[in-house]
Amino acid sequence: MKSALASFDRVQGLPRLGGMARPDGVAIVSERFWAFAGIDGTLREGAMPAPRERLRRIPLARGLVRLGLSLSPLFRRSGIAKPRERLLLVAAVAAPLLFAFLPHRASLIAGLSVTLALMLWLLRGRTLALHGAEHRAIAAAEERRLAKTWSGAAHPTRFAGRCGTNFAALVFPIAAALQRVWPFAPTVYASAAVVILSLALTMELWLAVEGSKRRLAHIFLLPGLGLQRLTTREPRLEETRIALRAVESVLKRELAA
Repeated sequence: MKSALASFDRVQGLPRLGGMARPDGVAIVSERFWAFAGIDGTLREGAMPAPRERLRRIPLARGLVRLGLSLSPLFRRSGIAKPRERLLLVAAVAAPLLFAFLPHRASLIAGLSVTLALMLWLLRGRTLALHGAEHRAIAAAEERRLAKTWSGAAHPTRFAGRCGTNFAALVFPIAAALQRVWPFAPTVYASAAVVILSLALTMELWLAVEGSKRRLAHIFLLPGLGLQRLTTREPRLEETRIALRAVESVLKRELAA
């Protein structure tokens, strides 16, 4: 494993990676492939769906497509989540649509309660440490310190600017503001429109911040980076190696393609 990671450290153009931590392992994804390394030593691999090139150029739609692709390993039948978990996630996503019929304050409280419950469920068990390991493994790839991180000689940051925590910290205030100015009567369709538009606007903001070299733009990431102090823990070497196994699987297939 270490020799393979060392060979990746010498490659100039590695693909950009993302990831997802779970109680039983770490998923790492690129644009074309994903891998899930379990705490039990198992490794599952798959291919990411390829969106149409036209959708990548349409404002608002491109962000939703990217968001959907990032969740693909979680919701696909051959992915990393069990059927019961997929149903629970779908129910949690659909629940805010029903809150449209509640008064604004009650809707806000209900939405925050569902979100908090979902976060507690997602971050159960060893997820916090594996979340930090996921960030560390991706940072190691970006800094070309994969081999040193595997051996424990390097400790890249456990915080990440592209983490879903950062996205969540942006989407909630945007959704709340949009709901306050939404001109139409509360219906399931209107609520769905608010949710979808909030996600799309947040993704556009996030993409703009990611692509900006100005430090001022990165102010938008500060709330999420602050939250990561709660949603990550300092990983042990064995937990970092779990994430690195998934990184190795994805990079091996990327460079062989």
